[in-house]
Amino acid sequence: MNTNFEKALEAKGFIDLPIDPSLDLIEEIKKLKKEKNAVILAHYYQEAEIQDLADYIGDSLGLSQQASKTDADVIVFAGVHFMAETAKILSPSKKVLLPDLKAGCSLSDSCPPHLFSKFKEQYPDHMVITYVNCTAELKALSDIVCTSSNAVQIVESLPKDQKIIFGPDKNLGDYVKRKTGRDLVLWNGACMVHEIFSREKIEKLRIEYPGAKFIAHPECEDHILAEADYIGSTSGMLKYTIENESDTFIVATESGILHQMQKSSPNKKFIPAPPNNACACNDCPHMKLNTLEKLYNCLKYDLPEVTLTEDVIRRSRKPIERMLEISDRLGL
Repeated sequence: MNTNFEKALEAKGFIDLPIDPSLDLIEEIKKLKKEKNAVILAHYYQEAEIQDLADYIGDSLGLSQQASKTDADVIVFAGVHFMAETAKILSPSKKVLLPDLKAGCSLSDSCPPHLFSKFKEQYPDHMVITYVNCTAELKALSDIVCTSSNAVQIVESLPKDQKIIFGPDKNLGDYVKRKTGRDLVLWNGACMVHEIFSREKIEKLRIEYPGAKFIAHPECEDHILAEADYIGSTSGMLKYTIENESDTFIVATESGILHQMQKSSPNKKFIPAPPNNACACNDCPHMKLNTLEKLYNCLKYDLPEVTLTEDVIRRSRKPIERMLEISDRLGL
């Protein structure tokens, strides 16, 4: 790659070269994937066409774990930056690509590692538990990493007198506090998508659909979770809609998951929980930066690549391994 090209890539965050409009992008991506011995991961919040093309679909940590077990040389993560970093942590010898480097995360961005480090210094006798939705640098400052599905059990596995800092999501932290009765010190971070839901509009939907189940992600605010029939991770919500007998669900999380819910239960109705603004959707703008065109160019040119130093990989891997050890011991 020449210097001008690299500078242009750095400025845009993705390769923006013309693509022959006559190309069947899906077929071309499949060919490139085979040629490069690549595996494509898609988070539940990606556009439907990317989900349908992926080798694996799921939550961020689960996808990285699946990719680490494959013999692929290249991991293409259709998600956001911290997810690709997690894939690199668990598969340091593999090349990890992200279709758009600017696909960030409002929650991850709300907790700059240098500020969190100063915050941590105020509580020297506290153990640090961080939600997996954070940067590799923040994971490296942690004792244990958790997911939305195991956060409660991870906290409960620790001695009751163990003091804990929980970050970066204050809403998930509040949920864990209520479920465990533990007095956690919370970092004041949040996900922009999970803080926009309108309780009043949800109540109106429940009147309109009296038999509907209202399900919510624990990153939502307390007043939303208080109304939920079920609270769980994205994978947990999907499983609930498959197993529950209700035929209608109001879903409070990023709307991309509705594609998998509809595919898994075609005879059921799924309604995205409405936001408190004038927008008709609750999409994550960062997740939706990834497109088929960017995915094609990403595979064709092996860029943009997500890299981490060996030191960060080593330090950030330890709290993930600690979580996995606890999860195995608890049978989670």
